[in-house]
Amino acid sequence: METTMNARTARSVVPGTGTRQLTPVVPPAARVTMALTGALLAGVLTSFGQAAPGLSSVANSAGPWFVVAVALCVLAGVRAGRVALPVAMVLGVVLLELMHVGYWATSNLRGFPDVLSITNFWVLLGFPAGALAGAVAVAVRAADVRWRGAALGATAAVLVGEGVRALLQVADTTGPVTWVVEIAVGVAVLLVAVLTARTAVGRVVALGTGVLGTVGVLAAYLALGG
Repeated sequence: METTMNARTARSVVPGTGTRQLTPVVPPAARVTMALTGALLAGVLTSFGQAAPGLSSVANSAGPWFVVAVALCVLAGVRAGRVALPVAMVLGVVLLELMHVGYWATSNLRGFPDVLSITNFWVLLGFPAGALAGAVAVAVRAADVRWRGAALGATAAVLVGEGVRALLQVADTTGPVTWVVEIAVGVAVLLVAVLTARTAVGRVVALGTGVLGTVGVLAAYLALGG
């Protein structure tokens, strides 16, 4: 019993008392399972969200999916390291593609035909975007402020880059509100990255990643015609 208890809990000091208490520890397998399930659920909700007034444009945007993938990678417990980084990047790809599976299955069950193909633009985009999401999830938890700044800057770049692209290409049919909000959120993330950096180098890294990343994301969208 003692061995089992120690495997499932961790001891922590209660502030101000000096005493120790048992804190439940979520097994790594359970964390990964929750992340995978969450990805499928995100795809399911996206299908329903596209039919909801006021949510259709958000549900049709890639930025929120990227943020969800990063959050789910963090939930899965990704860590920094030479081995952990590639694993996190693969996990990010798996999570984004599971979102596609959830969306595809739900849309077809609801009577809206959808084809899940490896040649689909968004399925293909899931590979580099998922790898980036995994890398961001690792970097945002790093002790080095430069990595954290780069992680937040990359997240801001995805949001702002997509928002600007949407204003240029699809705002006439969807309206500009969703995309303006997405850009504003991205700018807010970048400001947080810059303002919370404790060093000048960290601030430069965060700002540079955000600005250059935005240009890169926008250029990729325009070049690929997504």
